[in-house]
Amino acid sequence: MTAVRGDLLELTPEALTALANAGFVKRAQKDVAAGLLPLLETADDGTVSARFDDGVRTSLPPGRTLRDAQCSCPASGMCRHRVMLVLAYQAQAASAAPAPSATPAEDEVDASAAGGEWSPAHFDDAALAASFAPSVIEQAQRLAAARPVVAVQAWRSASAPPIARLPMCSVRFFSRSSLVHARCDCKQGSGCAHVVVALWAFRQAGPLAAGSPERMVEVRAPATGDAACDAAGDGHRPAALMQGEAARALQAQLEALSLSLWLDGSSQPLMALAARFEAAREQARALGWRWVEDGIDELWMLLQAQQARSSRFDPRRLLHVMAELWARLRAAAHADNAAGPPPLPASQILGVGVKGEVALDHLRLVSLGAELWSDESGEGASVMFADPDTQAVTVLERQWSRADDATAGGTPANLLGRRVAGFPLRQLASGQVITKTATRRANGQIDIAPGARQTGVMPLSPKSWDDLVAPLKQPSVQALVAHLLETPPDFVRPRQAASGAAAGASGQLHVVAFEHMAVLASHWDAAAQVLHARIGRAADDAEAAAPADDVPPLHLALPHRAAAPGAVDALARALAGEWARCAPWPAAYGCRTASP
Repeated sequence: MTAVRGDLLELTPEALTALANAGFVKRAQKDVAAGLLPLLETADDGTVSARFDDGVRTSLPPGRTLRDAQCSCPASGMCRHRVMLVLAYQAQAASAAPAPSATPAEDEVDASAAGGEWSPAHFDDAALAASFAPSVIEQAQRLAAARPVVAVQAWRSASAPPIARLPMCSVRFFSRSSLVHARCDCKQGSGCAHVVVALWAFRQAGPLAAGSPERMVEVRAPATGDAACDAAGDGHRPAALMQGEAARALQAQLEALSLSLWLDGSSQPLMALAARFEAAREQARALGWRWVEDGIDELWMLLQAQQARSSRFDPRRLLHVMAELWARLRAAAHADNAAGPPPLPASQILGVGVKGEVALDHLRLVSLGAELWSDESGEGASVMFADPDTQAVTVLERQWSRADDATAGGTPANLLGRRVAGFPLRQLASGQVITKTATRRANGQIDIAPGARQTGVMPLSPKSWDDLVAPLKQPSVQALVAHLLETPPDFVRPRQAASGAAAGASGQLHVVAFEHMAVLASHWDAAAQVLHARIGRAADDAEAAAPADDVPPLHLALPHRAAAPGAVDALARALAGEWARCAPWPAAYGCRTASP
């Protein structure tokens, strides 16, 4: 009797898209729908082999990923035959499934066990050792020795599997039967140490209800092979991070800097502050406090932008960063002194163990727009992208010096016409990027290196944002308000480039989309040079007679900027519905919001 490959039956189209790519999955789905199936054979050891009409043979043994499958086609890497093997195996299993039995209660139990909620925590150490080489587990132990903070998200549905967000990458678990199908967005893709750390995070998180909010876990390397012991923890509390002499010195330096800016103003000569900022930055780097160092960098950038009269300067953002640095250190000290386990460990608040950057594997990014800036010495842009796989927001930044343009001779290129990663900035800001040359920093800032046939750009379509889900995309203003009320304040969360001054404004970035979206009111504030609009749900006749909703409409505000002189007119035309009459674009708006 041949073994049933449950791991292949569990791979959804979304999982296959992540493990391969959308083009192979769509073509394989069309072939299955047309009945163009290969001849399948399943060996006693569970190896599934497929023989295609063109003579190509593909085989996938147990414990191997799609990338490791053997295929006789000329493709050097992933190919459609590997994806077709999985879909054909699922189609064969569906056609051979027995008819519904007369005992529906048993069927419901079996269906729940096969497709209901689950957690990667059920994988024991034996499954871990069978799926990963000892060297990979040793590397994971070294990563966990730094006690990284990992956000774990429980299973939500077949298309929203369990996911763990590490400081540098994200891991998704697509199969409840096999760890080899876990997908990491690092360059290795699967079978890496990040998957092991993510598994330990789920163990230590304990039971998670389906659809529950993310839970933050300070991962510890298991001291024993007992999974139950690992889940319970070793009872060891890390040393207080705020009690050392160097920590107190840095806290005093930052307080003195804040007092100087508060008393003498932010327009004071930077020469008097440069040495003090550099000393504080070096001290934060020596302590490994990544988020504090990042906050110091942004504060210094804002001061430089003010001196250069750059459009990047925002006085409210300057005040926000100053308050955040002060509050972040106070929150870390409170976590250190807590009698019991704090809701958020001091290491997460300070960014301890967050290092460097990571090279990413095959990546798809959907543009959410761009922020442009300019000053006397240069100009630049920050393009915001959403990753539909991990629902993370990333930022691609570029800047160009006017001195370099003058040295090169000729008239400087139009900002949107400047080339980034081999493509015009305008094309990146309004398109979808498919790349294999991206690297990402811990704060979500990415870089895409130019490379022939390694990066492609496609235009946005009306369905480009359909793959975005909560928490990035909210279905109503009420849902957005509820999400913001549950979100921890900025001074205890990891710093993100998409929320900072480099991205053009302060606050979290969200996409709000719901049916019957309507512009309730709009006006132009000539004195402040700001376009205001209120967005809400248009009420029909039945709803008009019902009591009014307590949730206020969404308020949009777009100030005029010299670097983007057409932005206000473009938003005004969109609010007037001009483009909606020309093309079926989705009723959705990207907006920045601040936690209440």
